[in-house]
Amino acid sequence: MTKLRILFALVVACAASSSATGLPGQSQSTNGKEIGSPLGDLDGNEETTATVVRAIANQLESGYVFPELGATMATQLRGSLAAGEYADPLDGESLAQRLTADLQRISKDKHLAVEYSHERLADDAQVANDQYDAEEQQRYYGNHLNFGFEKVERVEPNVGVLDLRVFAPVEMGYDTATAAMQFLAHTDALIVDLRQNAGGHGEMGHLLMAYFFDGGPKPVSGIYSRETNEITRFHTPARVSGPRYGSEKPVYVLISERTFSAAEAFAYDLQALGRVTVVGEPSGGGAHPFEYRRVSPHYVLLMVTERSINPITESNWQGVGVAPDIRVPADVAFQRALQLAKERLGPL
Repeated sequence: MTKLRILFALVVACAASSSATGLPGQSQSTNGKEIGSPLGDLDGNEETTATVVRAIANQLESGYVFPELGATMATQLRGSLAAGEYADPLDGESLAQRLTADLQRISKDKHLAVEYSHERLADDAQVANDQYDAEEQQRYYGNHLNFGFEKVERVEPNVGVLDLRVFAPVEMGYDTATAAMQFLAHTDALIVDLRQNAGGHGEMGHLLMAYFFDGGPKPVSGIYSRETNEITRFHTPARVSGPRYGSEKPVYVLISERTFSAAEAFAYDLQALGRVTVVGEPSGGGAHPFEYRRVSPHYVLLMVTERSINPITESNWQGVGVAPDIRVPADVAFQRALQLAKERLGPL
């Protein structure tokens, strides 16, 4: 799976990576080699700063979701290269960080990033993209993280709590997700804590959303593709495993400025459907899916060719974040949601 829809991307505050923002990359050094010097073969040519920058510029010009902005970024990258702004010797990670900062400064797109791989990527671009994708998925969504399900508990007065740190691929986290929802099924109110969730796979969000309705698919954010000039529509699954939480019991979703990407989609779509109360601070503002693009033997572009469109709002949360229904500092959002739940439930 090379395309990561509304996928995992960490902001600076929660990532130590080879890019300023975006999905954390590899952190190995280049063993002292300067990027201005050859680092390896690039389809028979030297891999230098110039070849990397030009390859990224070409990708942006031909494929970035907003054509005019893609052309602007490409022009500015080429201009910076010609002006010698990348002339200072930089190691692999430093160049990736510099390029990411430049691209995000121009585009304001926190998903758009460049990563450096210490290991040489496969020469075949599709093979390289698939391998890099698979390694990142296991690293950031795997069983060592319990597929993002940090905590599931019940607190008085019979309020469920789901602390979810990442949205893993459904094929990886399905059993854990359904077990969590079965544990929570008989609580009288639910708090879903996404304050430390930087995103992941939208399909996991769709699965969890389905539990909060009594039946039938519900419309959620779709994807507009520049390549096809078409919108792909998405819905929650028609069926779920185990009992549903239902559409009547109160659900509170906690967000913060660290909440990003697929986590934002989850909160935004449920809010648009009128199903949840969102509590906390405005989220990070990343509504553009990305995919990995090999641009050289050691560099990967987190390329944005699509954008989210919610069928109800006909918009998305790009650049502005999800607006909470009840705005409070993130560190007191749980206490506020629990208070709301107690008030809603009334005396036992």
